Amino acid sequence: MRTRSEGWTRAVDVAAPPHVVFGWLRQLTIAPYSYDWIDFRGRKSPRVLLSRLPDLSVGQQFLVFEIASFTTDAHITGVLPEAHARRYGHMAVSYTVRPRGKGSRLVVKVVVETGGTAGRRLLRRLLAWGDLIMMRKQLLTLKKLAEGVAAADPGVATG
Repeated sequence: MRTRSEGWTRAVDVAAPPHVVFGWLRQLTIAPYSYDWIDFRGRKSPRVLLSRLPDLSVGQQFLVFEIASFTTDAHITGVLPEAHARRYGHMAVSYTVRPRGKGSRLVVKVVVETGGTAGRRLLRRLLAWGDLIMMRKQLLTLKKLAEGVAAADPGVATG
């Protein structure tokens, strides 16, 4: 049987090179960078790049997902763990950073399984609207932080 899916895409231009933006994406393994009072139980997502993060690895927690694949300075892709997928349906997310002029384009694509019960379809609609609000905040926060790093150290553009 073929599973149907739909995708939600969010994107932002960032005046910082891909490796700087990716540094902030790596920190999504420890903090959400959206509305911390909702997503992080009131704790504050770090506002500096942390140098002692563990190396990325397949299976590592990434927001509510588990990392399925990654390429340094390019993308991190995660899938919803099976326990969550039973409730919400199968879901995957990919954060991709591409060079754009002197900066970057950060694109996030969420792919969700469609169909299911009326309750699951309603839950998915609510999730899509919630994701739009939370992801917008997250992307604007990551943009601001990455641009702050690039502005503070012009040499960062060379890697």
